[in-house]
Amino acid sequence: MIPTARRPLFRLSAGLGLALLAGAILPPDNALAQVPALPTLVGQPLAAGNATAPLGATLPSPISPQNGGEPSRPLPPDADLAFGAFQRGYFATAMTEAMKRVKANPKDGTAMALIAEIYAQGLAVNPDPAEAARWDRLASQQNNREATFAYGMALLQGKGVDKDRKAAAAQFERAAAQGHAGALYNLGVMAIEGEGATHDFGLAAAYFQRAANAGDIDALDALAALFKSGRGVAQNASKAAELLKRAADEKHPGAQVQYAIMLFNGDGVDKNEAEAARYFQMAANQGNPVAENRLARLYAAGRGLARNPVEAARWHILARAAGVADAWLDGQLAALSPADKAKVEDVVRRQLAR
Repeated sequence: MIPTARRPLFRLSAGLGLALLAGAILPPDNALAQVPALPTLVGQPLAAGNATAPLGATLPSPISPQNGGEPSRPLPPDADLAFGAFQRGYFATAMTEAMKRVKANPKDGTAMALIAEIYAQGLAVNPDPAEAARWDRLASQQNNREATFAYGMALLQGKGVDKDRKAAAAQFERAAAQGHAGALYNLGVMAIEGEGATHDFGLAAAYFQRAANAGDIDALDALAALFKSGRGVAQNASKAAELLKRAADEKHPGAQVQYAIMLFNGDGVDKNEAEAARYFQMAANQGNPVAENRLARLYAAGRGLARNPVEAARWHILARAAGVADAWLDGQLAALSPADKAKVEDVVRRQLAR
């Protein structure tokens, strides 16, 4: 998983993506295996680009150093000088203008949320989780949806406030009532985790469905896992495949891997090894190490695409570097000719250079 420098508005890890067994594709006839996993809390910021078990993703922050200060949450219709300055990277000016707005209108939740973000990011001020949480709480009291979610995350993680899971859930409920997809998704995961209570997969499925309806791609992936396993909903492999395809086509790498497995096995969908290879390739191109390993095995076995030992070795080396060991592919790599090994080294070097 790739740590980011974004404000860590962590999503809970659904952990419902199916863990994939390393030796799954064994030529000529073995299918890919899969086992269910229970959810866990994400401990570090995770990017969706490398979704292995446990799966997780960060919720977009209004800005991040990686995207040059462009906001990822929608700008409010009453955006003014404060948000204009924020967009252009003039953070001190943004803070001054936002403070002016709050002074003029003590119920300006939008300006309060901007101040919270500036403190959280440490933009023109020292990072201050306590101040960020305080301003998010104030903005939440004015029914600012994003601040309500952010304050819930602060409570969940104990960032700038005492950790309080029950209070965090209450904030997520308030944000969810306003249609916040991330809050709905997190409530689904919390229903599964139960924290001392019985896991409520039915409630989780309802939250995931609402989150998916609100456009949350992780929720599609999580809901698919419930349909695949029959937890909280009637088991339905075809429905699971349908949901996974929707998420996969939205470039969710974990869903791409899982949908590829279902295609390869003919599970809930017509068997199609070539199409499975295509989805493995999509996920591998996003740096998913499980997909890299599966793609390597397909190239080595000539399943779903033409046999290519050099490509097999290339993807195996990348997957192995990310922690996915595979003794069978090690043997395939060792059996390459010196000339082919040189080709592999060259293509891997060029890929890493990109």
